[in-house]
Amino acid sequence: MMISTTLPDKKKQNPLSKLLAALILLGLWQLAAMAIGQEILFVSPATTLSRIWELGRTLTFWETVARSCLRILLGFCLAVGAGTVLAVLTSFVPLLHSLFSPLIGIVKATPVSSFILLALVWIKSWNLSIFISFLMVLPMVWANVSQGIEATDAKLLEVARLFRFSWWKTLWKVYLPSVRPYFVAACTTGMGFAWKSGIAAEVLGTPRGTIGRELYNAKIYLETPDLFAWTAVVVLMSVLIEKGMLALLNRSRRRKGGRP
Repeated sequence: MMISTTLPDKKKQNPLSKLLAALILLGLWQLAAMAIGQEILFVSPATTLSRIWELGRTLTFWETVARSCLRILLGFCLAVGAGTVLAVLTSFVPLLHSLFSPLIGIVKATPVSSFILLALVWIKSWNLSIFISFLMVLPMVWANVSQGIEATDAKLLEVARLFRFSWWKTLWKVYLPSVRPYFVAACTTGMGFAWKSGIAAEVLGTPRGTIGRELYNAKIYLETPDLFAWTAVVVLMSVLIEKGMLALLNRSRRRKGGRP
């Protein structure tokens, strides 16, 4: 089943309600910190923001964020490309579908932590986040694109045959409009999965100069402000990357809609 077929409608989202919700959550966070009263166990929002500010003023911080982002985005892009090609092949070649479908099912059913530990046996920790991000997104793209191909209107395909459309014109005019909502759903949801699984791979693999390594070190050395700060950075980057993805997809949709 397709996860989602539409992009969020920004007109339905009230900025004031978002701001109010954020303020309430920050207030609860502050109350919890005051109730515990020990920063080694629980850090206040002010301390977290202060630590983020300190980290953000260093070149090392931005290099660390860039390394993690680039590797996870690389794994995501490879998964989107491979998943799309695999979906096309398995949709039109039944033998390939019978071969790959059980393998994809195994990947979907296995916990990401198991794959990370297994991958560490064969893959260097430096490339682990690329592989894990790729592995987690691939089944999602494959399933959604396959469903989009299967959902293509048979009557439109018959019309394309009657008018002797070339394979390229059939792809552009018939298959792409059908597959696009499924592809969009896979990309928007898959980006979140890629980011979370990629960071988890870094935490377990601890490659140098990555966000996951910083989280691991903060936990080991009981540097709670750093732990909270890097966790906040992970959440913030996840939101920014998702917003960027939605902006690109919305822009692409508007361009396509404006074509004659």
